[in-house]
Amino acid sequence: MKLGDARSGKWPENIMGFARALRRSGVPIDSSRIALGITSLQWVGLSNKQDMSYALESVLVSRQQDLEVFRQLFDVYFKDPQVANQLLAQMLPSAKGQEDSKPKKARVNEALNPQAPVYPHQPPQSQEELDLDAAMTASEWVRLRQADFNQLGAAEFALVERLAREIQLPLPKVPTRRKVSHPRGRQLHWSKTLQSASQLGGEFLMLPKLGPQLQTLPLLILVDISGSMERYARLLLAFLHKATAHAKRRDVMAFGTGLTDLSQAFKNKDPDLMLEACNQAIKDFAGGTKLGASLGELKSRFSHRLQSKRTLVLLVSDGLDTGDSAELEANLCWLKGKARRICWLNPLLRFEGYQPLAKGAGVLDRLSDAKLAIHNLEHLEDLAKAIKDLVQR
Repeated sequence: MKLGDARSGKWPENIMGFARALRRSGVPIDSSRIALGITSLQWVGLSNKQDMSYALESVLVSRQQDLEVFRQLFDVYFKDPQVANQLLAQMLPSAKGQEDSKPKKARVNEALNPQAPVYPHQPPQSQEELDLDAAMTASEWVRLRQADFNQLGAAEFALVERLAREIQLPLPKVPTRRKVSHPRGRQLHWSKTLQSASQLGGEFLMLPKLGPQLQTLPLLILVDISGSMERYARLLLAFLHKATAHAKRRDVMAFGTGLTDLSQAFKNKDPDLMLEACNQAIKDFAGGTKLGASLGELKSRFSHRLQSKRTLVLLVSDGLDTGDSAELEANLCWLKGKARRICWLNPLLRFEGYQPLAKGAGVLDRLSDAKLAIHNLEHLEDLAKAIKDLVQR
């Protein structure tokens, strides 16, 4: 069977619409991959749906965590033609297929299901207009960057959560005791020098140097999951999961009335699977805060994970501790002696006249090496610079 091209057939447009839906669900796809997908279907043909799926999957998906998203979206897209037509119209479609065909993946649902307008104060649009205008005005973008996470609506919160995952957090690197080849090193690399001389009849034409090896600081992330931090905890977990993925060593703990190890959950590359694993692991979500007891549990159970005087601690909490302040101070002093720096990320610092009047907040204010507000996207973008300045200081 001879396939038609874009001038005589509609299947290339369908593939482009499918690729746009994948991109909306978070799968990285560029125009070259889309063109390669169209070419692959010219080779395998359109008669077998399974062959089409395998061909497109091999060229459009490059990450393991995106395979399930691709397969579920492929089944929905090429099963319901109404969904395909709506996606081609550049709007978030209403999946009116059968209930049993509804995808389970959250990212697929976000690409297919209708959502409330991102900005509720805007007037409703008529039925003849697009359901959602993807173009965001500059003023609304600035407002979202400066909006407090705790004051966002449901649709705005979902949008900000996706935007937070794209914020970069380059961690500073520090020299280690291990030496490696370095063009500006101060010490001769004798083994490499002698090896080079043996190949040149004993002549030294170059003098290789040794310099310190640079390594990313190991991270310990402590996240408060009490009731007052409920809206911040989920978004910051999603942000830190993506932003610290390049860290060589990363340990994540959640604390409320007890301590929960989330390091295994953070090994999931898919943020949806990570959050689902965190929900299953955490048993005291939105409860009280006993940071002192949680740090005591960290000291007794996980002290071996702290690399002495090298670990950078990010402590996310509002400081509203309900435990013993003396226990908190003793255990925080122990942590300060083990860590390189302790950075307290406090959403209450957004208030200009904020004072740490609570006992727990007072202890954190005295013993932490740096304090930073993390209540909006703008401050999350400033976090990398603050950490760099903190380590250099």
